[in-house]
Amino acid sequence: MLETSAGYGQLITILIMAVALGMDAFSLGIGIGMKGIRLLHVLKISLLIGFFHIVMPLLGMFTGQYVSSLLGQVTTYVACGLLVLLGGHMILNSFRGGENRMIDHRTFLGMLLFSLSVSVDSFSVGVTLGMFQSDLILTVLAFGLCGAGMSILGLLLGRRVSRNLGDYGEALGGAILIAFGLLFIF
Repeated sequence: MLETSAGYGQLITILIMAVALGMDAFSLGIGIGMKGIRLLHVLKISLLIGFFHIVMPLLGMFTGQYVSSLLGQVTTYVACGLLVLLGGHMILNSFRGGENRMIDHRTFLGMLLFSLSVSVDSFSVGVTLGMFQSDLILTVLAFGLCGAGMSILGLLLGRRVSRNLGDYGEALGGAILIAFGLLFIF
């Protein structure tokens, strides 16, 4: 499957994107962790984030494949534009006030909304990767594992570090997505 150097390049690209998307879960997890969180909630939230980081890009990839069949050659530019816009959005969100983004993580609805909110970005990236005909299983597993793992790190680190680290983490994730969008264009 990944026997060629192009296959390894795709693997590295997917892993870097998975980490970039996980930065959102990481940064917001730090904020929630600073409010105080039990280990059981860390596990529940992280599993939900991992689940949504699998489902959302999967839906996005199917959408991207459909859009790709409609747009043809324009697909590459549309996909790259989506990455640049999504990265810019993540950077702008990192500089906004954080308190309005906080959701009560102790309720099931709060956990569900938080998990979905940090996973929505992976839908857009899934659309982009669907247009590029990316490896489906590799992509969704990498996104799910990175999303869950980085949320665990963020939630646990949030109990010990300042909020500013979380904001910079989300900005870094956005910068990575912009870089890939521009790289694919040129």
